[in-house]
Amino acid sequence: MQFAFKTSPQNTTWDDMLAVWRAADEIDVYESGWTFDHFYPIFSDPTGPCLEGWITLTALAQATQRLRIGVLVTGIHYRHPAVLANMAATLDIVSAGRLELGIGAGWNEEESGAYGIELGSIKERFDRFEEACQVLKGLLSQETTTFDGAYYQLAEARNEPKGPQRPHPPICIGGNGEKRTLRITARYADHWNFVGGTPEQFAHKRDVLAGHCADIGRDPREIRLSAHVRLNPERDYQRVVDEAAALGAEGLDLAIVYLPSPHDPAVLEPLAEAIRDSGHQRANSS
Repeated sequence: MQFAFKTSPQNTTWDDMLAVWRAADEIDVYESGWTFDHFYPIFSDPTGPCLEGWITLTALAQATQRLRIGVLVTGIHYRHPAVLANMAATLDIVSAGRLELGIGAGWNEEESGAYGIELGSIKERFDRFEEACQVLKGLLSQETTTFDGAYYQLAEARNEPKGPQRPHPPICIGGNGEKRTLRITARYADHWNFVGGTPEQFAHKRDVLAGHCADIGRDPREIRLSAHVRLNPERDYQRVVDEAAALGAEGLDLAIVYLPSPHDPAVLEPLAEAIRDSGHQRANSS
């Protein structure tokens, strides 16, 4: 199992986030770092501060050299997928091939409604999301892309230059929905993120994903499996290690540790030491 960290850019400052990422880049336990894609803080006071995820990630790419980087996950309804494909290709270049492209169907009614960004019904969200996956894969890997869908229409569209990762940056889909999310993951993703839950819930969703893979003749081992594990404000590092180990016993590949705010680089080395001592860490290839 590998380990990563996530600094949601809410209820924090840029300076604090930057300090965490610079410190983490020097600690080889951490394979990757992640932000999120919201405009209002979630699960807290929505009137609080929240930095934009892709802009912060681009700046953090320039402040680091080793960490793989990603937004976990990008709400697909916030940006046209052709625009997002251009963003992803450029950031893959800027980061020297370190981008993980995290995407999801979107869910936040509060910020979508406040901004007048159409979210739609559950069915509409996932119909749009599946089209967006096809648009993204086309623009990130093909010379031209033509697409005629209900939500998106492209006519010999180009996206140049493309990034160094071929055929495209790894696509990470986040979510636990069995009927649509995991089916779409089986067809389009290289990486699935389990939002969170018990090892038993993770194992069940893993098996559902494997079933969807079987339906289309895909080897489920081609899809990397990650999950959020939260470091609480009390900084109980052993609890993080124990939760990750329990998920690892069910096949987890990457434990993404959600760091509490205010963000503080001082948590990184004690957490890394607990991970090293546990013996559950697999060496990072980067």
